[in-house]
Amino acid sequence: MTQTVLKMLFSCIAIATFLSACSTTQKITPSLRTATEQLLLTESVLRSLPKDRDMPFPIPRGSKIKLDVIGVSADKDIVKGIVAGWLGMHGYIPTDEGASHRINIIVNSLGTELATTFFGIPPIQASLIPIATPELAIYKSESQLGYSRFHFDIFETASGKFLASSSPFLADTFYNMYTLLFLFKFDKSDLVSPPEIKTFRQLVK
Repeated sequence: MTQTVLKMLFSCIAIATFLSACSTTQKITPSLRTATEQLLLTESVLRSLPKDRDMPFPIPRGSKIKLDVIGVSADKDIVKGIVAGWLGMHGYIPTDEGASHRINIIVNSLGTELATTFFGIPPIQASLIPIATPELAIYKSESQLGYSRFHFDIFETASGKFLASSSPFLADTFYNMYTLLFLFKFDKSDLVSPPEIKTFRQLVK
């Protein structure tokens, strides 16, 4: 029984090693964040803002508003841009001069999380014999989550008087990649039009 299992294992390794020579390789790009990561962040911010145009807001519609963004994330400026567009759609005027009110956008969290589940044989690099085997994933999942959470602190510009603090705006997005039986790959996501890397089979169609 043991010999049969070993034969099957070595056969799978041999087949996977042969087929891996025909696999598609994705090279690391100079981007600080991949296109998928950027979408995870920006779409989570967009989804966190309410679409209701009649929402209660302690600033008269048509007012000029100065926006300041505060947070530890290096990506926090994208929140300021998205909030400016959102305020504009609701009848406010984002500006740096002549503003009657100031909104401090407090970015509590903005980033991605990655969790990996792997069942199979990891890549092996022999030290004594110059033989290496690729990763052999019977099952592998890479689950990536984009998350944003922020709120507004609202002030009168002239007096500096604090008016209100909003409830948190929060949302998340996900992009999951799966590998099954070494070669079969598929993904699942709630992103709108996530980037897709073309495989050889798709290119020759």
